[in-house]
Amino acid sequence: MADSQRLGDTLTTINPATGEELERYPLMTDREYETAIEQCHEAFLNWRHEAPETRAEIIKKIGEGLKAKKSELSKLMTDEMGKLVQQGEAEVDLCVGICDWTSENGPKELQSEERELPNGNKGVIAYSPIGVIYGIQPWNFPAYQVIRYAIANLMAGNGVLLKHAESVTGSALMLQEIFEDAGLPKNLFTVLRISHDQSDKVIENKLVRGVTLTGSSGAGKIVAKKAGEQLKKTVLELGSNDAYIVLEDADMEQAVKQCVTGRVFNNGETCVAAKRFIVVDAVYDKFRDAFVEAMKNVKMGDPSTNEGDVGPMAREDLRDDLHEQVEKSVKNGAKILCGGEKPDQKGWWYPATVLDDVKPGQPAYDDELFGPVASLIRAKDADDAMRIANDSRFGLGGGIFTTDREKGIELAEKHFDTGMIFINGFGLAQPNMPFGGVKDSGYGREHGGFGMKEFVNAKAINVMG
Repeated sequence: MADSQRLGDTLTTINPATGEELERYPLMTDREYETAIEQCHEAFLNWRHEAPETRAEIIKKIGEGLKAKKSELSKLMTDEMGKLVQQGEAEVDLCVGICDWTSENGPKELQSEERELPNGNKGVIAYSPIGVIYGIQPWNFPAYQVIRYAIANLMAGNGVLLKHAESVTGSALMLQEIFEDAGLPKNLFTVLRISHDQSDKVIENKLVRGVTLTGSSGAGKIVAKKAGEQLKKTVLELGSNDAYIVLEDADMEQAVKQCVTGRVFNNGETCVAAKRFIVVDAVYDKFRDAFVEAMKNVKMGDPSTNEGDVGPMAREDLRDDLHEQVEKSVKNGAKILCGGEKPDQKGWWYPATVLDDVKPGQPAYDDELFGPVASLIRAKDADDAMRIANDSRFGLGGGIFTTDREKGIELAEKHFDTGMIFINGFGLAQPNMPFGGVKDSGYGREHGGFGMKEFVNAKAINVMG
């Protein structure tokens, strides 16, 4: 099954808790999506001249609209992709925070800068919007993934197109409605209900000036190649296999609690989730026993009522792929300490699972396991733990547990080869901190003012007389 079942020219969303159909949405014809691109460009031609303060006011109102629709949007996200309602509400709160931070800081971030030139001349650096930005987004955070790139680009003065994952089409359309109700000019933010083949044509369209993707590293390579052939800039936020290191002096109770949360949050379907748990030999057995016991207590339950700790996985094929990765890892020497079996019930459920004896050559070591499966890896000492953490083609996030905060900061600054590091805790994103990775986890940064300048023209204006 793909992102959703396609019946003719229709997209169908499905409730992963039950496997039952929710809604059907018509795909756009080629002429319809081409017209949408043209209309977005026309809206941009006016929006680019709005004062940053005016843009900020509308972005603030988008945040207010999200807050007003929090319950409705959270329920829809749960129905479409299976996250716990309370986690959907937290996701909307984060989106509101992004709007608030951007509205408050955007005008200052985009201010022109002056620099002295030789012979008393003056230089001006202006950050000018470039046009229509096309975003291809996944299903795991239906609201946040959109807000993260759309709000920054609207603040910068660009137009925004969205191809959301087909399985969360309803969430995409609700966001468009919230944007427009807040006073955003019509067509400036547009959801494209299109196929993958049509998406390739959107990248080629001359009115599209930049492309941003959140997805797998495989998808990133394809999109980067297609955009590169058109000489269009991309920002890519791709998969990862984040390592969380537990050192000998860690607060063990806190480390176990945070590592469990980091693995099962959002049903384990998070790019920046804790996935590999690298524990030094001195405390490995102690951590393993406590961690396994805590993971055994993670309960599956109806996400719409917050009855359990995890809901279903978003799609049947994703659940089956995850189970296959577990089985291949076991075949190559890993040991299941808990979980690891597909439940015999309706919907696409998978239990919290812990694998021990995880080594290179196993999917649990080499690849991203996008679901509630944890990989335990024993390290000799802190140096060995950092070596193992960096022994990955990915580099999005990671964590360090130690009571010596300064040591943790030094390890993060000088040795951890990832874009984000969390010390003594698990986190997702902060509106005022950069978000993004290195290696096969992609390139470019969002949040913290960085995202506003990814798709702008930094103009060098030289005043010579």
